[in-house]
Amino acid sequence: MWKDYSTGYIKNNRSSSISIMVAAFISALFLSLLCSLFYNFWIYEIQQIVLEEGDWQGRIIGVISEDDLLDIQNFANVEKAVVNEKLSGEQGTVVDVCFQNTRTIFSDMPLLIEHLGLAEDAASYHLLLLSRYMIHDPKDEEPPLLMAFYLVVLFIVSFSLILIIRKSFAVSMNARIHQFGIFSSIGATPGQILACLMQEAAVLCAVPILLGSLLGIATGHGVMRVMNVIAADVEGRHEAVWQYHPLVLAITLLSAVLTVLFSAWMPARKLSRKPPLEAIRNAGGLQLKKKKNARVLSLLFGIEGELAGNALASQKKALRTTTLSLTLSFLGFTMMLCFFTLSGISTRETYFEKYQDVWDIMITVKDTSIEAFKLTEALQKVPGVNDGIVYQKTMESTSLGAEWLSEELAAAGGLEAVAGISAAEHGESQVKVPIIILDDVSFKKYCTKIGITSQLDGAVVLNQIWDRLNSDFRHPQYIPFVKEGQKKTVLDSARQEGEAVEIPVLAYTREVPVLREEYDNFSLVHFIPLALGKEISGQLGETQKDAYVRILANERTSLVALDALEEVVAGLVKAEYPAESENRIQDKLTNDDMINGFMLILGAFCVLLAVIGIANIFSVTLGFLYQRKREFAQYMSVGMTPAGMRKMFGIEAMVIAGRPLLITLLLTAVFVAFAVTASHLEPMEFLREAPIVPIAIFSLAILGFVGLAYYISGNKVFKIDLTDALRNDTMI
Repeated sequence: MWKDYSTGYIKNNRSSSISIMVAAFISALFLSLLCSLFYNFWIYEIQQIVLEEGDWQGRIIGVISEDDLLDIQNFANVEKAVVNEKLSGEQGTVVDVCFQNTRTIFSDMPLLIEHLGLAEDAASYHLLLLSRYMIHDPKDEEPPLLMAFYLVVLFIVSFSLILIIRKSFAVSMNARIHQFGIFSSIGATPGQILACLMQEAAVLCAVPILLGSLLGIATGHGVMRVMNVIAADVEGRHEAVWQYHPLVLAITLLSAVLTVLFSAWMPARKLSRKPPLEAIRNAGGLQLKKKKNARVLSLLFGIEGELAGNALASQKKALRTTTLSLTLSFLGFTMMLCFFTLSGISTRETYFEKYQDVWDIMITVKDTSIEAFKLTEALQKVPGVNDGIVYQKTMESTSLGAEWLSEELAAAGGLEAVAGISAAEHGESQVKVPIIILDDVSFKKYCTKIGITSQLDGAVVLNQIWDRLNSDFRHPQYIPFVKEGQKKTVLDSARQEGEAVEIPVLAYTREVPVLREEYDNFSLVHFIPLALGKEISGQLGETQKDAYVRILANERTSLVALDALEEVVAGLVKAEYPAESENRIQDKLTNDDMINGFMLILGAFCVLLAVIGIANIFSVTLGFLYQRKREFAQYMSVGMTPAGMRKMFGIEAMVIAGRPLLITLLLTAVFVAFAVTASHLEPMEFLREAPIVPIAIFSLAILGFVGLAYYISGNKVFKIDLTDALRNDTMI
């Protein structure tokens, strides 16, 4: 009986059935996409760790003989053990170990160390790699939780989908409260009714879940390919290769099935427990709130507006998911575009436009001091190179008394007022001293440029400090930092060691060398030559390990020319030193590609939210068809025309789509006003580049789909025999 009833209901209520199938399809698609992407991100991160740090899981360091190595290799759980020739040396032999069952590594390694007679600290663990397999040191009180985070996200998404798609089942099931009340009154048990409804859910959702899962896999594969294209030129990454595991498919299908079935079980359980008399009394129609006043709609659209407002109020709970989904979709999409527009303006003004004239190619020479770098002259002679500077950076500090400060700085309130730097008990303030060490030839050119005698025994001091009291960071104004009569700077680090290092000051200036460097607004930057750097190197603090090469090209506007020049100069450096390179035009294009990639991914998520909202609209409009047929039959019986009913539907569609749009525009306006003010941008700067067109297209698409849902629903209403609708309780 129940099988025939369910089959008949599904055949005769295709609109309601389609809304459920769409909800199940979207749920499976989203879960499948999420699972496949998480799996591939996980695999990619493991591969990146292995490429950068190796695939070892444990490492033993000490005096290890050939026999000891054999003992390690023959240990029961050891898969392989090899000597790391690169790391082995005076500290002893380094053996990289991999285990068959990695989860026992924290118990097996101590046994190996004890067997070899080594100290406890002879063992080390590849904690980053192990954490990606959710293996943590039991002694670690705060283990990495990345994989646990992935699982929590999957659970939250599943739970969110349950809350969303359950409404599709609830609308369909609530339309039959009266019928199931009759069945219950003639002997149907709550268990039978629940089983019937769950059977219908299983029949309707089996194929959509399978199709959604397969499409999610294909979509994930497409996303990975797009990300490879977007990030193709990002330094230090490897190409992501799409991978999939049967276990991921099993988890996807299980998650989708449980999500859909639980979504169906919640309203089904509630319906099956409804007392027969209460269910029979439920007429199944839309319960209008007759005392509800829709004054605005009534004023604008007359009686149709008031009826539409009352209908929307009666569907308030059913439309809650739609309102939330569409609002989040609109809000996410508009704020994303506005954020990236603001970010793009800021990045362009503070980086690409600010530094476009100071570099074309940058080479970072890893773990190499400027003193050890021997290719400075060779780089200058490369055809196509207009100018090249090799430099290195270090950070020191000095203590300045009031007698050091310029009159302008003192008049502004001193360091505490301008820079927030308080004076110590002895009256001096500690100030950062970034030191830029230039190669000697470049330093001499810099001296000539600022109009002083070229010398290699002193520093040029950047004598400026940001007047933050009278300007903002986007339009900074600078005042002199110190009085220009001081002939030397004494470093604090040298004072603490008891050997005062005095750096002679050759000149004070407001002009910096042509470098791609951002200098601290409240520091006293020193530019010194390599010759002086060698003299004081033993007394300075820790210098940054990397050296930098800045190249200006003859041909600065052609990407092809810069790529070719970068290949030559970077190849020259990389032949002798570990190095990374970038060029200005490609850097801009890569940045744009990365931003477009982020926008594509976030935009797809916003579209998915919109699809969920639209699917719910179709579910509600088509699902309430049976309940609303009586309502419209009553309206037509008192003289309402089909045109009036169409007007009602149009008003409802406009309110459903317009309300989230209005909320979004108000919130976005507040966000943009705050962001523009905080960024110290001129409003017209943002308005000239505001993403009005894509927001308008997105909004119109949502409005169009909501209108389509009501159009389809309206056409179905007009095909109903309204006389029968008033007279009996048969299914559509």
